[in-house]
Amino acid sequence: MNQANAAEEPAGAAALDALFQPFNRSDAPGLVVGVAQHGRPLYRRGFGLASIELGVANTPWTRMRIGSTSKHFTCLAALLLAEEGKLDIDTGVRRYFPGLQTPLGEPTLRQFMTHTSGYRCYMDIASLADGMAIQPPGQALSAQLRQGSANFAPGEKMIYCNGGYHLLSLAIEQAAGMPFEQFLKERIFAPLGMNDTASVPNDFEIHPGMATLHVPAPPGQGSGWRRGIFPTEEIRGEGAMISTLADMLAWLAHLRSPGKVVGSEAAWRQMLTPATLNNGMVNPYGLGLMLHGYRGVDVVHHAGGVVGGTCQMITVPSQALDIVIITNGAPANPIELGYRIIDAMLGDEVLGAASEKPAAERYRPLLGARYHAGGSGLVFGFAEAAEGRLGLSFLDSAPVALTEQDGLLRLGFEDMAVGPLELPLAELAGVPAGASSGAGAAGTSTRAAAEADADAQAEPAAAAEAPPALTLSEAGHAERYERLPATPPSLAEAGQTLLGRYRAADLDADAVMHFEGEQLLLEVFGPYGRDVMTLEAFSDRVFGLRFGGEHPPMRGVLSAAQPDGPVTAFRINTPRTRNLRFERVAQ
Repeated sequence: MNQANAAEEPAGAAALDALFQPFNRSDAPGLVVGVAQHGRPLYRRGFGLASIELGVANTPWTRMRIGSTSKHFTCLAALLLAEEGKLDIDTGVRRYFPGLQTPLGEPTLRQFMTHTSGYRCYMDIASLADGMAIQPPGQALSAQLRQGSANFAPGEKMIYCNGGYHLLSLAIEQAAGMPFEQFLKERIFAPLGMNDTASVPNDFEIHPGMATLHVPAPPGQGSGWRRGIFPTEEIRGEGAMISTLADMLAWLAHLRSPGKVVGSEAAWRQMLTPATLNNGMVNPYGLGLMLHGYRGVDVVHHAGGVVGGTCQMITVPSQALDIVIITNGAPANPIELGYRIIDAMLGDEVLGAASEKPAAERYRPLLGARYHAGGSGLVFGFAEAAEGRLGLSFLDSAPVALTEQDGLLRLGFEDMAVGPLELPLAELAGVPAGASSGAGAAGTSTRAAAEADADAQAEPAAAAEAPPALTLSEAGHAERYERLPATPPSLAEAGQTLLGRYRAADLDADAVMHFEGEQLLLEVFGPYGRDVMTLEAFSDRVFGLRFGGEHPPMRGVLSAAQPDGPVTAFRINTPRTRNLRFERVAQ
C-alpha cells in the first residue's frame, strides 16, 4: 500500500483502510483512492499493482483512465465555445453534421449532452457487428451517419449514448479550429494546473506514469491477466481522459467553488441543471453530471468504465467532501465504494436513513418470471439482486435492486443509465409476500413493514403466481408486457425457424443463424471483425442474447414477429440499441 498525507488523515481513515484492504495485493491490479474535504487532502492511497508485468505498485500519483467521467469536461468545453458565439448547442445537429439521418426528428448538441437525442451509440453498434475488433479512425462517425433508425424521438426518453458525445467532440473541434485534445489542454487543464491530465484517443499510446489496464483471462484460459485495450483508435469526449488523484481532487474543489477559473457562473448553472424530457419528467442528469440525493444529502458525480478499468468521481457539496476512485483491473465497484466512503466520513450524525430496498423473498412468486412487450420487443424479469434484494433484469441484464417508492417499484436513471423504469405496485396486489424482508420499503415504518410481513406470511406463497401481464414505464412511457412461459420450449425446437442468412443494414453486417452442437448462435460479420451471439430461448419467438466478447459479455433480447412459419426478419434490443432489424436474405 502506498500512501500520502498520513499525518493529516482523520479518524475515519482507519475505516477506509479496512474497506480497501482486499485490494492491497502484490500479485494483482488494484486502484487509487483520494478523499478531500474543504479542499484539504485527507486520504490518498494506492493499492495493488499498476503493472503486473513490471511489478510496479499503484501510488497516489499513478495516472489512470477515467472513462466516461470525462464527459462533463466535454460539456464545459462546448459551453466555453457557445459563450464565445462559436458553437450553438441548441440548434439542430445537421448544421454541424449535414450527413446525419434524422429518422425520428433532429436533435440538438445539448440533447447529446443529456443523452436525450434518441440516437444509437457507435460503441454498441460496433460491439454487435465486430465484437472486440479495433475500430479505425473515422469509423465512429461513419457508424453514426449510417443509422437509418433511432432509439426514440429527441427528448422523449433518456438512454446513455457515447456516440452523441463523440459527435459533440467533433463539433467542438470544428468550432475551435484546433484538435479536441488541444482545446481541452489549453482551455481547461492548463488554467487549473492539471498537468498530469490529458485526453488520449486510444490505448496504444504510451504516456509516462500510466497504469496498465488489466482484464482477467477468458474462462478456460488460466487465471492470469490480459491487457485491457478499448476497441477503437479514436475515443474522444465520450471517455478519453487520463488523470491522477491530485488533479481530479483539484477539479472537484473547482467544481464546488463559487468563483470559477474556468467557465462562467451561467455555464456552470447549465452544467448542474437536470434534464427535462418532453413529457415534463425531470431526470437526474445535467450536462455530463449525475445529480441526486443520497441519505438526505445532495451528491454530484459521474462514473466511468473502460476495458480493464473503472472510475467514480463524487462530491457532497454541502459538506465539501470530494472523492475519487480509479481502478486498473481490480474487481471493485467504485460507485458502491464511493457511497461507503461517504458513510464512513460523514456518519449518521450528518446523513439520513438509507433508502430501503424490498427483499426478494417478499416477492417470491415474481422471481424468475419474464415479461415481453409485443410492440417494442422489450423484455424484463425479476431475480434476486445483491444482498437478497428484489432485482429487475431489463433486457436480460444482470438484476439491479429495485426501490419501493410512491406506490412504485422503481429503477432511476442513476441505477442503469436508462429510464427511469417504473412498475405500479397496485398491479402486484395479489402477490403475497414470502418470509420477512427484515426492512420495510423506503418511507414505510418498521411497524407497518412488520405488519405487512406478518399478513403476507399468513397466506402461503405457493397460492400465488406472477401476474399474467404487467405495465412497465420507461421515462414515463407505459407499455403492457405479457408474461413469457415459465417453461420455455427447447432451444432445438424454437431455433429451427430462425436458421439462415440475414442482413443488418444499420450494422453494415451480414449474419448467419446456425446451431453448433446444442448452442444456437447468431454469427455476425461486420466491417472490421465478427461477433458470435449465443441465444437462450425465452419462448418460441423471444430469445436472450450474449454478445460482444468476454469482458464481460453484453446482453440483449432477440424477438421475431411472425406467429407461424419461417422467420423473415427479427429485431434486437439492448439497453442502448433499440429495434435493430435483421432481414432474411435469399439462400
